[in-house]
Amino acid sequence: MSYGLALYKFVDGEPVQPDMAQVRAILSPYLAAPAKADGDGTGFWIRAADGSEVEVEAVGSVIVVVRPQSGDVWKTIVELADRAAGAILLPTGTLLCREEMRAHLPEGMESDSVFVPKITLEVFERVAGPFTHPLS
Repeated sequence: MSYGLALYKFVDGEPVQPDMAQVRAILSPYLAAPAKADGDGTGFWIRAADGSEVEVEAVGSVIVVVRPQSGDVWKTIVELADRAAGAILLPTGTLLCREEMRAHLPEGMESDSVFVPKITLEVFERVAGPFTHPLS
């Protein structure tokens, strides 16, 4: 079974496109093979130091995280969510957000969100829970 996440950034109630220069800067140390990155610079195949890998693609206003493997690659995903996006939509429907995102969420999304000062691996593991936990 495949596991995936969506990373978002909202401004004034609307999802906005990620800053691709920032996304590239965060992901560039982890590129597994530049040939696997897509030609338009919005898709990445990254590998962490322990060899775990994940596909990441910016599509419109969402950063899609597909088939992440167990391991250190999760540190990279969480860093990307915290620095470039600001919110992770979990498969449970919960939105894990930086606190400053609260004022920018679309109407009605606040009640399904968990707000934190910083998205960290520890916070992600706690909010994702054991059922959806990708590391278990």
